[in-house]
Formats: sequence, C-alpha cells, structure tokens
Amino acid sequence: MQDEVTQAVLAREDVAKYLRATSGQTEAQARERIHAYLDELRTTQRYPIYRALKHPLYPILRKVDRRVEHIEIVGRAQAAGRVIFISNHKSHLDYLVEPLALDDHGLRPPIIAAGINLFGGPLGLLHRHVTGAVPIRRDAKDPAYLVTLKAYIAELLKRHDLLFYLEGGRSYSGEIKSPKTGLLHAALQAGRDDIVIIPCAVSYDMVLEDRVLARQGTKRRQRPFSRELAEMIGTAVGYESRSFTSFGQPIPLAGWDPGSRRDVMTLAYTVREAIGRLYKVLPSAIVACVMRPSLPVADLPGHIAGLVTTLKEAGANLDIEDPELIAQRGVAVLAARDVIVEQRHLLRVRDRLVLRYYARTLEHLRTPPRRLRTP
Repeated sequence: MQDEVTQAVLAREDVAKYLRATSGQTEAQARERIHAYLDELRTTQRYPIYRALKHPLYPILRKVDRRVEHIEIVGRAQAAGRVIFISNHKSHLDYLVEPLALDDHGLRPPIIAAGINLFGGPLGLLHRHVTGAVPIRRDAKDPAYLVTLKAYIAELLKRHDLLFYLEGGRSYSGEIKSPKTGLLHAALQAGRDDIVIIPCAVSYDMVLEDRVLARQGTKRRQRPFSRELAEMIGTAVGYESRSFTSFGQPIPLAGWDPGSRRDVMTLAYTVREAIGRLYKVLPSAIVACVMRPSLPVADLPGHIAGLVTTLKEAGANLDIEDPELIAQRGVAVLAARDVIVEQRHLLRVRDRLVLRYYARTLEHLRTPPRRLRTP
C-alpha cells in the first residue's frame, strides 16, 4: 500500500504533468522511476535515539567550543509555523554543530538535506533511519529525479522543518559560493505562506578539513564519506576550535513566485547576503587577509585596523574589533595550526594554500553585493 507521502507526491501537478509527458517510455515505466527515487529519498527521524548514539565525529566535536547567537529568533519562528534553515557550508562538523545548537536549547530538530555520498555503510543507516537526513544527488540531470525531489521536499515541509546548505557542498576555496537553487525552488513549490527561511551562518577559528580543502581547491568528484572521515581524523591531531552558529531574521516565502526564475535567483542571493552578514569574522581570517610572505610583527595591527574599518562598513559580524587583540589571537591560532611562524620579530608564511583559504572566507564582505529586490 502506498504511504501518505507517496500518494501526495504522485498527486502533485508537476509530477502528474511529467507522467503525462513521458518521452521514450511508458507511463508505467515513468511511474516506476519515480517510485525508485522516492524509495531512495525516504527518511525517518528518531531524534531521541540520535542523541543517545555516539556519532563517529563526537571525539572531535568535544574539542569544539560551540557558541550560538540569536537563538531566540528560532524559538519565535518555530512557534509561528514551519521553518527552513539555510546555511553556508564549511565542514562536515556542520551537520553536528548546527542541529546541536537547536537541540541544546530545546528546539525541534530539522530534517537535513545531505549529499548522497554520506549514506554509505552504517553511517547511511544512521542518517536514513535515525537522524532523518535526505540523500541528495547534487549534480543529477534526470528529469524524473528532479521532479520527484522537488515534490518530496514540498511534501516533507508539511511535516518537518528542513536544513540545507545553500552552496550545495562544502566550500573548497574558503569563500561563500554562489547559491544552488534546486531545494529553494522546491520549498517555494510547497505553496505554504506560513513557511519562513531562517538564514544561519557557521564559522570556525580553524576548519577541521582546512588542509584537505585548500589543497584540492575544487571538488573534482564525489567521494565516499568513509574516505573523507579518515582524512579528517588524520588532520585532527591537536585540533581545537571555537564554532559560531548565528541565526538571522526570518525571510517569509510568501510573495515569491516559484514560476519566476528571477524571483528564485533573487531570493537565493537575498539569503546568501543575509548569511554573509551573519558570518562570524574571527581573528584567524583577518590575520590571513592582511598577511604577506613575511611581515614585521609590529606592523600587523596597523594593517588589521584598515581592514576592520572596511569590514565594519560592510556590516560584518566581528568577533572583536581591537587590532592589537585581533593580531594576538589570530597569530596564535594560525601558528598553532602551523600556517604561519614567528621568527625574530617577523611573521612568515608556512602554508600558503591554507592561509589563502582563510583569507577568502571574507571575500563576500570585500566585494559589492549583488543588486537585490524584495517581493
């Protein structure tokens, strides 16, 4: 017997239209493809069990000092209706840090949209049957998959909140990437005026996978999470960091037309700009921005002061503003990660690629924003 979600997906007009317009296959074959994709997307959330389990990354997570900003916004939004959390994506730790920010404050957990490479082996069973994560084929072009995914997300939003990453995957360059609009378009097609988007930004003094990401530069292929996990464990020796999860003011979905490509793109960049302003600017990133191959220690605060002025004018969410204190803390963090070294009152770069990765995390605050409109 078809479950309630399957029946609702098949009854949606966009799915019915696809079934009527099948090309090179019978309607029965097209329906079978949709059922297969629905089986792949299907997820169940048993969050109390998840809290009791030991996630593979928990030993590393214990080294992260988790900090949260503006959590009260979430409580008010969830009391009023359904919420979509849209975030930037820095690290595989994001999947833990951001949901735990909600759980620590007694707020209802969202379903998480995650790359399908995270669903292999025992971890895949955990995601599918406990955490309630939805496997996403990020580069899929099959019309049957795309129409099924959008319909499934629209129906899911009638029953759960949702968290997804606007950039699709992690940023390999450090900067906040251009938005992907597939899941956002699906949310608009849900046709519910009580849904709001809460932009959220996650930031770290040091990103766990910084060396791996910086050396690869771009994501060349989808790899099993087990391999990425092994890499992270290998780079976690001595790792300690603060994380900041910052929540922004709700953006209502009401008034945006899902049939208008311009509306979808404008909404995506509106959310991206909100995330960029929420993004916590930390001393490690500021020092990385002003660093040269070699720089006298005494000159560093002066370079930082000019950048801080620029960042404040851009509306940046600064951790601290004192150039002397930024220099002290930023150098300490980067030196502990062996990115820079202090020698005879000079700062020298030890890892140029990782330094550039952190410098680019502030690129969105140093370039003019895309022109936006509101509905």
